[in-house]
Amino acid sequence: MQAAVVSPPVVQKQPITADQVFKALGHPARTAIVRKLEAGEQCVCELLKDLGLGWSSVSRHLSVLREAGVVTDERRGMQIFYHLNLPCVSRFIHCLESPSPDDTPLPCCAFEGKVSR
Repeated sequence: MQAAVVSPPVVQKQPITADQVFKALGHPARTAIVRKLEAGEQCVCELLKDLGLGWSSVSRHLSVLREAGVVTDERRGMQIFYHLNLPCVSRFIHCLESPSPDDTPLPCCAFEGKVSR
């Protein structure tokens, strides 16, 4: 008699919401992580070195970003690599931090031609 093969239950992910993303970006360490990942995927060990934070802090911040759908991870052997899942988040951060020199709204910040500065 063969043992029955039991498949794990399918867990359907909820769609990413703006509330989740903004909440995830609500800490300077998490926006710093997003900036680091703009250049491409990075190993947790690289993020630890670059951010100057402890392992548990970086791990928690990455978990918050992952749960919000901002980043995704991939395990390769003993290392975990993270990359941006929502590149628009880094563009949005740059838009807020780097207004155009002539005060013309950047395309990412324009909403029906009205931007408050």
